[in-house]
Parts: sequence; structure tokens; C-alpha cells
Amino acid sequence: MVESKTKSASGSKTSATKTTKKSDEKETILRLHHLKPAKGAVKERTRVGRGEASKGKTSGRGTKGTKARYQVPQRFEGGQMPLHMRLPKVRGFRNINHIEYQVVNLDAISKAFKDGSKVDIAALVEKGLVRKNQPVKLLANGEITGKYTISVDKASATAISKVEAKGGSVEVLIVTPNEDKPAKKAPAKAPAKVEAPAEAPADTTEAAE
Repeated sequence: MVESKTKSASGSKTSATKTTKKSDEKETILRLHHLKPAKGAVKERTRVGRGEASKGKTSGRGTKGTKARYQVPQRFEGGQMPLHMRLPKVRGFRNINHIEYQVVNLDAISKAFKDGSKVDIAALVEKGLVRKNQPVKLLANGEITGKYTISVDKASATAISKVEAKGGSVEVLIVTPNEDKPAKKAPAKAPAKVEAPAEAPADTTEAAE
């Protein structure tokens, strides 16, 4: 029992000495804010840019070059073509309301369908003229040889006139907002004001006589 007590006492002493050593080490760590001139030091700060002596004319920066300048922006690349001028310029914008149509011409319909048949988007997909799930527009390239009833998302005015000239019809499924609006009438001009002729001044000489 006595030996165990002595061991515990010696262990507590060693732990206490270790903690004091650690605390001393923490206190003796040198920080930047601890640095200061030694006592009795009288050396003055070097004043650069005063005259043409050692640190005078160029202030220790040398002659010319980037490191001799006062302020150099971070974007500066040493005189080479900068990044904002090397990159391509994407001009304009992409309209988020733009619709990309698949195109079908009149001559393709004349070759793929018989006279008098009904042509819609499902029939065009079956013939392999367009892909499914994409809008279709009818254009007027070529000539139409028969009477067709065509139903597409969009059609040009020339294509509609050619189909109707053969006795057929075209049904347009997508109507743009601008097509529904009536054409704006030009504002009526206000009638020009007609000024009355100025009256001639009365002759005062006769009245005086």
C-alpha cells in the first residue's frame, strides 16, 4: 500500500511538471506582434524616393517593367492579347419562344400520297417524311398534282394558295398570337386649319379730307 501511494505521488508530480512545461512553452512561443526594435536602437526607417541616392530615383524597384509600376490590375497579362479579347463574342440572343419546324414541300406530298387523300402529321410520319412529336410546316416548293386535305401545324401563304387552287384545303393547327390580332389602322389625320384672309387696312387719308 505504501509503495502504491509513493508511486501515485510521484506520478502526480511528474504530471504537474509536464503541465508547467507545456504552459511555459505556450508562453515562450514567438509571435509577430512580439517583434519590436531592441532597446537603444536608433536606426531610422529607409525613406525611398528622395533624391538619386541608393533608394532614391526608382525606390529600389528597378527600371520599368511590371514590378516597377504603382498599380497593376490583376487582369493584366503582360501586354499579350487579354482573355476578354481572345474569347469569341456571342452576339444577339436566342428567342425562348422560337419554334423549330420540320419542313414538308408540296412535291413530296404529291409523290407520297394519292389524289384525294387526307394528309395529316400521323400520315406524314408513317410515310417517313417527318419525325413524330415535332411540329411540321408546309412549304410551297414544287407543284401539287392533286386535291388534298392537309392538316399541319404551320403553312406558308403560297403553299395554301397552291393547294386551294387545286380544290384542296389546308388546316393550320398552330396560330401565332400576331395572326389573331387585327391590323392596326393608321391614325386619322386632323383636318388642316384654314386661316381667314387678313383684312386690308382702312385708308385713313380719305377720312381726314
